[in-house]
Amino acid sequence: MQEKVFFGGYTRREGQGIYTAWLDTEKEEVSEPQAYIKVPQATYLAISQRNILYTVSKNAAGEGGLSAYDLNGDQPTFINDVMAVGAPPAYVAIDEARQLVYGANYHKGQVLVYRILANGGLELASSTTHVGSGPRPEQDSAHVHFTDLTPDQRLAVCDLGTDELVTYDVSANGSLTKAATYRTEAGYGPRHLVFNPNGQIAYLLGELSSKVQVLRYDKATGAFELETTYDLIPADYTEHNGSAAIRISRDGRFLYASNRGHNSIAVFAVSADGLSLQLLQRISSEGDFPRDFNLDPTEKFVICSNQNTDNSTLYRRNPETGFLTKIQQDIVTPESVCVVFH
Repeated sequence: MQEKVFFGGYTRREGQGIYTAWLDTEKEEVSEPQAYIKVPQATYLAISQRNILYTVSKNAAGEGGLSAYDLNGDQPTFINDVMAVGAPPAYVAIDEARQLVYGANYHKGQVLVYRILANGGLELASSTTHVGSGPRPEQDSAHVHFTDLTPDQRLAVCDLGTDELVTYDVSANGSLTKAATYRTEAGYGPRHLVFNPNGQIAYLLGELSSKVQVLRYDKATGAFELETTYDLIPADYTEHNGSAAIRISRDGRFLYASNRGHNSIAVFAVSADGLSLQLLQRISSEGDFPRDFNLDPTEKFVICSNQNTDNSTLYRRNPETGFLTKIQQDIVTPESVCVVFH
């Protein structure tokens, strides 16, 4: 079977923006990635059920925002973009039910909500700016890093700068109302969040702390409560590390997280109730600075992209044990920091 994979990335050096390749699940190999859409700073992207691609982008005027491309033809077709002065967002997520798109602007500390237009394009619906800071140098101000849906269709927002996980109620027209705020330990640096399939437990990755917190989620109020915390890197590792991406298998049995610096993917077994984790494996990313990785649709493979060494690595995944086995490295992906299967 052939599965299409998209790589989004920076364009500071030789990167062209968005690349595509094919994963052959029988041959167990990824084809040579090809430049697909030349989008400056395409650092995160998402693809809708209508086959519209929404990507972080930047223009020649130095403005940042999101761009929309229709993927239904032989070649991708630009629809529109929504730009603003300053840095572009760092995360993109699609709300199919409300036909909204969410963006997290790290540098501005903003939560952005866009309406999806009839042609698949975007228009800004609302913007919410966080205020605050934390004890670490990276926490000089609010830094919104993640904006995505909870199982009950609220919006969960990770703010690395303020050490907060904020839950918002979302109206049909895209306005936000704060429902609850969870505060981590000081300096934790919340970056990304995934939910257990049971909808009652979530796993919060801390970029600055290199930890993952197991949280209980209360659907009645939108509030999170700490259950326990686990380390993502070895206790004796003293060099700089910034944990990055976190993923969970569809069956909820295995959790994965990448470490930039330690240059690894940590693999955990998840207990039946979702409340405890057991470290199974730490495997090399076979490159430097693995900012993103993803499980393929069959969940028998994982692709991890290393930003600084311009390469991606393919792993075979055992669905029964959760373990990863490297089967291909040095897949050329210039400045890649986002991996999406579609």
